[in-house]
Amino acid sequence: MNTQIVYHPLWAEQKPLADIFFNYEAFLPNTVTPKHQHPWGQLQLISGGIMELHAAGQRFLSPSQYAIWVPAGIEHESYTRRSIHYCSMNIVVGQTLGFPLETCLLSVTPIAQSIVNDLRERGVKVAETLADKRLVKVLLDQLTLGQALPQFLPNATDKLLYPLLQALEADPASPKTFKTWAGELHTTERTLARRCQQVLGMSFTELRQRHKFIYSLQLLRQGLAIKEVALTLGYNQTSPYIVMFKKYAQCSPEQYRRRLG
Repeated sequence: MNTQIVYHPLWAEQKPLADIFFNYEAFLPNTVTPKHQHPWGQLQLISGGIMELHAAGQRFLSPSQYAIWVPAGIEHESYTRRSIHYCSMNIVVGQTLGFPLETCLLSVTPIAQSIVNDLRERGVKVAETLADKRLVKVLLDQLTLGQALPQFLPNATDKLLYPLLQALEADPASPKTFKTWAGELHTTERTLARRCQQVLGMSFTELRQRHKFIYSLQLLRQGLAIKEVALTLGYNQTSPYIVMFKKYAQCSPEQYRRRLG
């Protein structure tokens, strides 16, 4: 059984270092951040894995292509199953104009990711030079322009959908068809499709693709060849898998692997 590592945020009970300040960590596998809140807004950005954050009764899964935005005063906790590079961008309330009022995912552009990587490599916690201040201004502009998503992988306690959601969580590559699911849940395909859209805000096909995408990130990190990943996910060829991956990651599986180093 893996031992959990507890991480206590450095500034959870301290005054902000500046209007905008950063913190960087290298999280080991099975790192838990207990429930806490901040008097400032916080963007949590990662690279190399997935962060799971719970806030306001919702679960947010964040691949590297998304940041999790947590407004000031929102209690939250997080968990990482595998090692990741973590960055928090902390923004005092007066500087959060343009950011959502609710906890959500924000898409991260390549420009924003490059700026975060540069600041992290240089250990910049507070922008002090004019050049760094300009970088942070561009970063803010890029992040506030990012598309806001309520959840990448929605969850629900709906009695009809709960077994389906649990099964996809356990086996994202399951070949079970939508028709088979409808039969096992003793409902019609039309009713099940309508419930998915009403409760989850997306179709079953979209939901399954997102589970496959998250699972494929894990497989790529394990070193599987792209063809092996595609076959594991149930694709007969690599091209449909690459198209699906680009849809969510804005890069190819090979480009993602190179970023992992």
